Amino acid sequence: MNELVYRNETTLRAIALALSIVIWAALLLGTVGVLLLWLLVLALFALIAHSALIAHLRGNAIRINARQMPDLYQRLYSCARKLGMNDVPEAYLANGNGVLNAFATRFLGRNFVVLMSDVVDSMEDRPGALDFYIGHELGHLRRNHQTWSKILAPALFLPLIGAAYSRAREYTCDRHGLAVCENPEDAQYGLVALAAGKRRWRAVDLADYSHSASLTPGFWMSLHELSGDYPWLNKRHAWLRALAEQRKPKLGSRNPLAFVISLLLPRVPGLGIVGSMVGVAYVAILAAIAIPAYQDYIGRTSVNAAMADAAPYRTAIAQFAASHQTWPQSMEQVGLAPFAGDTNVAGIELGADGVLTVSFAKAPARGHVLLLTPYVRDHAIHWSCGGDLPAKLLPAACHSPQ
Repeated sequence: MNELVYRNETTLRAIALALSIVIWAALLLGTVGVLLLWLLVLALFALIAHSALIAHLRGNAIRINARQMPDLYQRLYSCARKLGMNDVPEAYLANGNGVLNAFATRFLGRNFVVLMSDVVDSMEDRPGALDFYIGHELGHLRRNHQTWSKILAPALFLPLIGAAYSRAREYTCDRHGLAVCENPEDAQYGLVALAAGKRRWRAVDLADYSHSASLTPGFWMSLHELSGDYPWLNKRHAWLRALAEQRKPKLGSRNPLAFVISLLLPRVPGLGIVGSMVGVAYVAILAAIAIPAYQDYIGRTSVNAAMADAAPYRTAIAQFAASHQTWPQSMEQVGLAPFAGDTNVAGIELGADGVLTVSFAKAPARGHVLLLTPYVRDHAIHWSCGGDLPAKLLPAACHSPQ
């Protein structure tokens, strides 16, 4: 069974695990544990989204069992036994709407395999090729790829290593698909159908298609494969053909410059270069909008806190002025202790003519001052705002002096 695992998968998984542990630890320490709360929220959303898929399958797809689609169930059962799996996953036949594919998933401890109807229909002339699809998906379940994807999530976003591990998993599952096929050509035709479609796959020259993988791919092909989650189909086909013939495949060497450029490109699992760049650009746009707005919010919060902290001083100054017909010149005159400071306000000082100077402890207000100046109008004491605070941070009371 160890021969079913692609040579690099175990090594790449170990590297990804080490990197993920470091990244998870850094995130937990950097967020002072707040990351755990966010992970719980994300896990809840992921659970709800995943439950929608399972509900859709159970409500709309055809359950494959000994009574319903017995021929497919027999293939599923036989493939599972060949791979040493004691439990047969819950399986469904779903309308593929033209998509040639199959997939495996895991939900609340239960394994699922889904065959698209177009795959089953396209292999009507060569039913043994269905074993390749079934074996490939069973390979994902047997190797616990779904569980590892959650554990290794941080590393999967890293250039080169994340994509390399994802491609290695596909090679491993192709080996599982080949292992359950009675005829090695069934696996090759099953894979080539993904390239040629549900009818023309019959006319594909298998040897010629495998040979196309031996050609030098060039810079662009190398770059996109190094950033992608799936190897090129002709390379996967070359591996299947070589394994059946017990030899090493002849594959073209990737362009060295593509490795360097790949390290500089963003990566989002499942999106490729273009999708990743669009995703990163989208996040950057949101950040460009959200971060300044959040900073302004923090600044206004600090200024509002300063107005509240200064309220007792303004009241005491107004009472002193009403009693003595002059402005106080020190805190001692109004009977208040100097402001000790808090998380928002660094200090409140009383200057000449009853002017309060407020300094701030948090950015973006830190480094600026708010001047609260008393004045008399209509036999009443009012306050005006000054200083060098940006106008957008000033509270409503400063825009309408009181």
